Amino acid sequence: MKKFHLIALAALLGTSLAQAAKPVESREVQALRAECAAQHAVSFDTARDDNEYRFVYARGQLRGEHTEGKALKCTEAQYVAYLDNADPARVMSAYPTAAGRPKAQKTK
Repeated sequence: MKKFHLIALAALLGTSLAQAAKPVESREVQALRAECAAQHAVSFDTARDDNEYRFVYARGQLRGEHTEGKALKCTEAQYVAYLDNADPARVMSAYPTAAGRPKAQKTK
């Protein structure tokens, strides 16, 4: 019986640690990401067939599968560039410390 309790406790701790490791985005961050996605909207000239999948890339980074009526998320590089040009007050309310804000990747 003790062995069962230890296994259950370990499973419970494992799931809680996994949830704690995943950062929760605030409403301000979600709003900024949505505006970035709207600014980098994807459109195609031809209609999509029922059996066709469209994957969208931006400079080698996968943005996701394009579906009608659904915005694709920005890549990290697009989001960092958007934050650099966004209203500083909104960016500071979303990221009060600079530690959580995404940084631009240095190119070689």
